[in-house]
Amino acid sequence: MYEQLLIKNLYDLDQTIAADLLNEHNYPWEVLPLISEFIMTLGASLPESEYDKVGDNVWIAKDACVAPTAFINGPAIIGKGAEIRHCAFIRGNALVGEGATVGNSTELKNVVLFNSVQVPHYNYVGDSILGYKAHFGAGSITSNIKSDRSPVTVNVDGEKVETGRIKMGAMVGDHVEIGCNSVLNPGTIIGRNSNVYPLSMVRGYVAENSIYKKAGEVAGKRVD
Repeated sequence: MYEQLLIKNLYDLDQTIAADLLNEHNYPWEVLPLISEFIMTLGASLPESEYDKVGDNVWIAKDACVAPTAFINGPAIIGKGAEIRHCAFIRGNALVGEGATVGNSTELKNVVLFNSVQVPHYNYVGDSILGYKAHFGAGSITSNIKSDRSPVTVNVDGEKVETGRIKMGAMVGDHVEIGCNSVLNPGTIIGRNSNVYPLSMVRGYVAENSIYKKAGEVAGKRVD
């Protein structure tokens, strides 16, 4: 078992209403095919005093701010205090955490965004999980399928970890900062408290408390 890739070592499960789903699994990619059903079950249990059901299987917290030009396809849950900005495109199977920001022209598909995640400008996030207070700079995206459509693997210290998934974007830990116009290739996993330089192309596992400058150049990050 690869300890650094475990859900418990990437995410603070107190910062998501998807904790029950995540607690049942070891690796985050195992959750991806279960997001849709989980949202529909959870959504049906949300209190009507706190959430409005809008359309088919879309639940929006009453204090969330949703632009009239945003498009939200179900199943989806928009958490308390979240902000969905102008022309955001939520394609479905999306759980947006409390206080999260989904920005202009940002697209989400089959994702869990923990509380206070920010994907605020021209981002694409698909088949991915973003941890507490993760932040994507403008134009940064997850790439969720290989060009040859073969199953995604995660490269960890020269070893390939099989995921069994044809579509898998990035598993981004808590407090991770992704620089502008970066691409997280299929099977990217970034440990907690790490930073990725702008214009980066990231592949495989990036250890927690790291600064990713470019492939082969990753520095340790001083943590106070």
